[in-house]
Amino acid sequence: MRLTVVSPFLDRLHGTELCIIEQIEQLASRHGWEIHLYSQSVKDVRGLQLVTDLVSDSPGSIFWHKVSALPGPHLLNYPWWFFANHWQRWRDRRSGRVRPDLVYSPGINCLDADVIVVHIVFRAFYERLRSELVLRRVPLRSWPRLIHRKLYYKLIMFLERRIYRDPGVHLVAVSSLVAVQLKSHFQRDDVTVISNAVDTTRFTPEARQGKRIGSRNLFRYVDNEFVILLIGNDWKKKGLHTLLMALGLLTELPLRVLVVGSDDPDFYRLLLDQIAFRDRIRFEKPSADVLCFYAAADLYVGPSLEDAFNLPILEAMACGLPVIASVYAGCSENIIDGRTGILLKDPQDYTLLAQLIRQMFNDDFMRGRIGRAAACSIHANCSWDRNVEKTKKLLEITLQLG
Repeated sequence: MRLTVVSPFLDRLHGTELCIIEQIEQLASRHGWEIHLYSQSVKDVRGLQLVTDLVSDSPGSIFWHKVSALPGPHLLNYPWWFFANHWQRWRDRRSGRVRPDLVYSPGINCLDADVIVVHIVFRAFYERLRSELVLRRVPLRSWPRLIHRKLYYKLIMFLERRIYRDPGVHLVAVSSLVAVQLKSHFQRDDVTVISNAVDTTRFTPEARQGKRIGSRNLFRYVDNEFVILLIGNDWKKKGLHTLLMALGLLTELPLRVLVVGSDDPDFYRLLLDQIAFRDRIRFEKPSADVLCFYAAADLYVGPSLEDAFNLPILEAMACGLPVIASVYAGCSENIIDGRTGILLKDPQDYTLLAQLIRQMFNDDFMRGRIGRAAACSIHANCSWDRNVEKTKKLLEITLQLG
């Protein structure tokens, strides 16, 4: 099988991109597929080769065709990426250098994908955030950023209507939540659900426990401090505001919060001052050593407003770290409420979230029981091997159907 994969970037710090890396590495190394990767930036892909090493038949290889990038805001960079990868792939096909059997894309990156993995339905996301995208509700200095976001969402939603309604494009949802949204907005009832997965050899209770003392020392947490963790970009979508409001009701407890991501903490400084929590929160940039964050924490809280999957919740569970997760996170379908985690039915109900955090803080036995059950469940059902086998089978069937 010769598979062309189209993705603007790949690294191991983002859930969707990590999933693609795991898939192409196994498809190449274990199954002998020839992978042609069209991306602007690629990091930490094992077995990656320069396209100059390309020969006519290269089974079991991953070739990177570097696509040029256009500096500037995403609203300009995205259309350029869209055009540039189409142009470069057309030239490669015309010259005979690359003759793919299938084109595989995480999200909307091209018009000719045979299979698209849908990790977010922007139509559903936009409807949920519509009230927050009104110019009169934000300061004048924030207008350029808000206008940029609205125009970008409009562009993506236009492409969703054009592409997702085409029955010739096979859609893969990363969760049942996404599949329901695709059916609701684009009348696609033929969507395949292949859940994201976890490296079950890396994320284990034993690995987390082994790094706990070092990680706590790294972040200067003392023994009696109870650390709550949240990981992800777009903290608004991840529910950080709800978490902080809940913590404002728990200031008498020895709580500390560790927030990991690339957003700007300054947006939350005023709120932190209002709830008197500024000295108890720590913002960290993403790290390849993500296990150190799970090791330092006592509880993972993910009150997502809208999240197609939310891989950190699954990684935390695999490590035996108890979680409170929003039902609006796609990975919540892997949680049995009260047994392998706690489900938050309204991600904006900070009063209820505060009650759940207090309950977990006060009950060591409950945290241990939920953490152990979560680890067993994830290790049994959410390995990368299972994900890759399902993906391989889907791609082979798509090829056979022509």
